[in-house]
Amino acid sequence: MKRARPLLAAALLALPRFAGAEIVPVQWDAAGRFGREIGIAPGQFLEVCEKLPEGGRVAWSFEAAGPLDFNIHYHEGSEVRFPAQKAQIARDEGLLTAALKQDFCWMWTNKAAAPLVLRFRLEQR
Repeated sequence: MKRARPLLAAALLALPRFAGAEIVPVQWDAAGRFGREIGIAPGQFLEVCEKLPEGGRVAWSFEAAGPLDFNIHYHEGSEVRFPAQKAQIARDEGLLTAALKQDFCWMWTNKAAAPLVLRFRLEQR
């Protein structure tokens, strides 16, 4: 039984972490990429935010185990602007070109009754 404990602990650490309402800052690697696999708990969201310069371009893609609400947004005063917004999709991809210098956020919301695993990738262009 003592031998099984380290194996169980290692297996649990390998599982994707499940986010509550979480905001994650982008951390680009040396190639200008950022991505994760993370679980989103029922009724919760994951938001990934980055300040982009005017004209900055980011290719994005994601795939989830089930449908999520998805958007890319930024705040302009008290207004929220949505360069992309889709309801209940499990995968998508696109290219965001920043029309102005701004903090942009990619956001996924799990409206399902069960947790869903999300894999996403952002790439500077």
